[in-house]
Amino acid sequence: TAPPTVRIIHSGHACNVEEERYTERVYTIREGETLELACLVSGHPRPQIRWTKTAGSASDRFQDSSVFNETLRITRIQRLQGGRYYCKAENGLGSPAIKSIRVDVYYLDDPIVTVHQSIGEAKEQFYYERTVFLRCMANSNPPVRYSWRRGQEFLSQGSDKGVEIYEPFFTQGETKILKLKNLRPQDYANYSCIASVRNVCGITNKNVLFKLSNKTASPTIKLLVEDPIVVNPGQTVTLVCVTSGGDPTPTLTWVHSADELPKKSVLNGGTLTLPAISIEEAGVYSCVASNNVGNPAKKSTTIVVRGLKKGRFWITPDPYHNDDNIQIGREVKISCQVEATPPEELLFSWLKNGRPLRSSERMVITHTDPEVQPGTTNLDIIDLKFTDFGTYTCVAVLKNGGIPEISIDVNISSTTVPPELTVPQDKSPLVVQEGDTVELQCLVSGKPKPIILWSRADKEVPMPDGGLQTESYDGALRIVNVSREMTGTYRCATSQYNGFNVKPREALVELTVQYPPAVEPLFTEIRQGLGRAFTLNCRMLRAHPSKVLKYEWKLGTRLLTMGQLDQRDETDYHVRALNREGYGEYTCEVTNEAGAGACRFLVTGRAYAPEFYYDTYSALWQNRPRVYGFKLQWTQQNPLSVDRIVAYRLGIKQTGQSRWWEQEIPMEGAIAKGELITHNLTELIKPEAYLVRLTPITRFGEGDSTDRTIRYSGEFQCSFEDEAVCMFTQDKRDDFDWTRHSAATRDTKYTPNTGPSSDRVGSKQGFYMYIETSRPRLEGEKARLLTPTFNVAPKSPYGTVTSSPTYCFGFYYHMYGKHIGALNAYLRQKGQSGADSSVWTLVGNQGDRWKQAKVNIHPTASFQLVLEGIRGPGIEGDIAIDDVTIEEGECKDPPHNSKCFFLGVGGGGHDLYVNQIQSIRKRQAL
Repeated sequence: TAPPTVRIIHSGHACNVEEERYTERVYTIREGETLELACLVSGHPRPQIRWTKTAGSASDRFQDSSVFNETLRITRIQRLQGGRYYCKAENGLGSPAIKSIRVDVYYLDDPIVTVHQSIGEAKEQFYYERTVFLRCMANSNPPVRYSWRRGQEFLSQGSDKGVEIYEPFFTQGETKILKLKNLRPQDYANYSCIASVRNVCGITNKNVLFKLSNKTASPTIKLLVEDPIVVNPGQTVTLVCVTSGGDPTPTLTWVHSADELPKKSVLNGGTLTLPAISIEEAGVYSCVASNNVGNPAKKSTTIVVRGLKKGRFWITPDPYHNDDNIQIGREVKISCQVEATPPEELLFSWLKNGRPLRSSERMVITHTDPEVQPGTTNLDIIDLKFTDFGTYTCVAVLKNGGIPEISIDVNISSTTVPPELTVPQDKSPLVVQEGDTVELQCLVSGKPKPIILWSRADKEVPMPDGGLQTESYDGALRIVNVSREMTGTYRCATSQYNGFNVKPREALVELTVQYPPAVEPLFTEIRQGLGRAFTLNCRMLRAHPSKVLKYEWKLGTRLLTMGQLDQRDETDYHVRALNREGYGEYTCEVTNEAGAGACRFLVTGRAYAPEFYYDTYSALWQNRPRVYGFKLQWTQQNPLSVDRIVAYRLGIKQTGQSRWWEQEIPMEGAIAKGELITHNLTELIKPEAYLVRLTPITRFGEGDSTDRTIRYSGEFQCSFEDEAVCMFTQDKRDDFDWTRHSAATRDTKYTPNTGPSSDRVGSKQGFYMYIETSRPRLEGEKARLLTPTFNVAPKSPYGTVTSSPTYCFGFYYHMYGKHIGALNAYLRQKGQSGADSSVWTLVGNQGDRWKQAKVNIHPTASFQLVLEGIRGPGIEGDIAIDDVTIEEGECKDPPHNSKCFFLGVGGGGHDLYVNQIQSIRKRQAL
């Protein structure tokens, strides 16, 4: 086992990748390109990978979610999606491994020039000074730089006494202003503002042209419409806006105060057409003209859509005596209310038994009352007589017609009585089950019957329809799909509308919503071996009612035990010794009057999945033309949780084919947790890839399978671009370490005139490995870098290689400086306790350039290559390596110096080099 490690690599359309202080990586990309970040992990078991983000979003709402994938891909990235991206890997061992990379999205919008003019009287002078400000602004990342041109002439500060160029502080450099003082004839010209981000990410400069003349002026407009415009629903409305001034010619747009323009509206230049207008489309419409000179011009008109709605009435028995009943000889007031648009067009009339009614001393009609809201008419009947009983009708119309009238009938008779409110006996308290449709009922008597208002009496929360009150014309409140949150007390009350204007009557209705028990766990898988004991636990979280709760434990359909949850909120089932009949699905049902909640447990003896060991270079290179081998390595997840694994079923098929080849790999003895199991695959055909499936087998049967794809790899390459440096390691027995760095970030102030100025391909951002020879390093100290271990497949049953295969080991080196020591390469083989065998050596200054070394090696067992750098007599002796390769077969086109040893003797360290020469002569003739 191994805790996770993680590193982030990039692909896609990166403009630049830099390593900043504290090893922060900054990945620069142009807006609209594709961001692709890959999270490479090591560790065993295989870690889970999760991408998260701060300061923006990978999708529009990336901060609310995560990407569980090795690769994060965002096509057409936008500027708001820049920020820091985190890759987190965890496998349950130690702390999670987290790496981050900052993504910087670069962009440059088209610049915009706005013009502002000022005219002021100069002190002690009799002329007017006219000053013009040209302001250029463009959104960008990185910050934009501006330059101005008049015609073909570039303008700079001080080049013209009539011109000033400055950046206001408050814009932080994002706005550049060109000030033309006391305009002169030559100032009337074409001005170009060029916005530049210095071609970063290949973003080219953008410019905008503005023609300044003596006619340049801010826009003015006229509206060829009335204000307000009063129309009927369904009419077509046309709004016309024209420009009356402005140079350049202004552009015209229309905006609606409440919302966007209606979808069915038609815009043609300055003409806005609204076909079949509705009441919802009424409001303020504004025409806006802009030409980037001065402030935009704006003029507005209001569209009023005529209409009538919500006709209501109420009866006041006697405003002066607090009566609840209508009494002969007393006064009665009938009020009628209508919502009208526009309100000033509203007209009322009254009828009695269908005949027009005029205001008189005993029948007083008023259309305005300071105590009630507008749109209300009152009929006062003074000294009520039997002859006054009848049907009174209030009629509301709008002037000039076009809108249907609203009429409201009110009956006044000896049977007109105030309301009474009751709740049927069987309607409170109401007990229903969650999900039902329930009807709360209040019976209202009296004539006429008023509207009933429903609200919550126990807490200030909205009703099911979202409002604080719900109107009901029949006294019933219907709730569909009732939920547990709706349990509580509801108030029904009489409204003054459509009834008597007296003290409201009210009643309360109790609603109880029952719901079945909520339990946990809803589902759990438990893996156990035969003969073992275990306990299943089901816990009740909440239920209503919660007093009488019964439980039943079942295995399949067979009842195991039952009982009641009295004081406890959980129940257990114990299995003392698991037998074969004990495998299956266990269910614990907890029930109340509303239903049942169930915990489910799947008890199985299936072995967990094996976990392939990924963190090695696992191709078994064989020096045969057509076949290769592969060392399959894995550990078993939780091997002790079930019966002993007796074998593995190995399935293998060539990718793209349907036929599987299978064999069993027997296991002797129990497998320990974390034990690495190995099986060699042989006779795989080059260069085909194969899908491998591994399935553990116990007495129970087959367990969970794991798949992986293996691919032929006849070459190892490493350019040290990733922080994990291709799993190279530092030799723990050397004197100091090799350092990974790039020319862009390396500090050379202590070692001038030494070390590479770029990586092998010429990039200052590219990485390489080098030895730093500054203090405290001493002459002769060694730094040794080890490659990963490469496996050579045995071809004989005794595990030995009968004929030595040949590989080509290559790398690039940079050895520049007057104090260069030595660079050596050794072959280290498994099982050989003797010294590493030397395969390549070079000493002394080789010039300020990268050179390639290639050498054939002949390992007879699993092997590593050792690259050793030896410190020379001074600090100007840094040695660097890059682009290490190992390939099957003989080296092709070896460099001219691949078979030679270059020795250089500097001002000091003569004994070191003499000893080096003697050791070289012992191994190979010069």
